[in-house]
Amino acid sequence: MFFRLTLALLVLFAIGLPAPSFAGSKDKAFFDSVEGVWRGPGEIVAGKYKGTKFVCKLKGGPADEIALGMMLDGHCRVGIFSQKMSAFIAGKGNKYSGRFLDGARGEGLDITSGRVRGNKIVVGINRRKLNGAMVAHLKKPNTMDVTISVKVGETLVPVIGMTLERNTKVGSR
Repeated sequence: MFFRLTLALLVLFAIGLPAPSFAGSKDKAFFDSVEGVWRGPGEIVAGKYKGTKFVCKLKGGPADEIALGMMLDGHCRVGIFSQKMSAFIAGKGNKYSGRFLDGARGEGLDITSGRVRGNKIVVGINRRKLNGAMVAHLKKPNTMDVTISVKVGETLVPVIGMTLERNTKVGSR
């Protein structure tokens, strides 16, 4: 279960920050900028599965049914094992909410807050007593770093890191 939850944390985009975001055209520009197919390696850097390497392929883009937000769908693979990944982030007024997989009531996580600043998004995540944050940073137009941290006491401890590259080749899979 921990391993599955750890993989669920990978589903990017969108880890807790109490300050609300002020959703607007800059936030929409960020969500629009992450559209496409992203692939890349990652590693669990802390905890029981420290050192475990994985590879993800995720398709991201704006969510059609909402004015501000995004959807993400794909999978992450560790050796011969594959885990479906999905995420949904919605902005309404000055708040963000959403879920990874089926949310905290199922086997996933809830997105409880969020803030976009330029080419970076930070979201709060929660599952029962687990609180944390995920940061997705577009370093270059087609390169995104993702760091997932969990709260231990009053400290956020990084547990997962990955770098995704956007597939820009026409006709490739």
